[in-house]
Amino acid sequence: MSFDELLIELQGMKTNAGNPDHVPLEILFNEAFMSGCSSLASFEEFLRKGNFSISTIEDIGGIPEELLDRHVDRETRFANWKSMLDQANAEYAAQQPR
Repeated sequence: MSFDELLIELQGMKTNAGNPDHVPLEILFNEAFMSGCSSLASFEEFLRKGNFSISTIEDIGGIPEELLDRHVDRETRFANWKSMLDQANAEYAAQQPR
């Protein structure tokens, strides 16, 4: 499975394509966001560097939050996953037409 196919699976686009509130991970954590908050060029690189083996949506939920928080703290300017996710969502929302 390619990374793009994996992202589609992870984002639930196959089952949530009609959900207007669903924002794909590659859009939230785009290259500009990732390079602005870390030395990493992509969300794929972030996952790979953390040795996170993800092949299904359940895999993301299966990552212990403390491991994800430590990786975020180590590799980005954020202290934890929630702050990184909140900022990505805020930047995404700010770019949307009103």
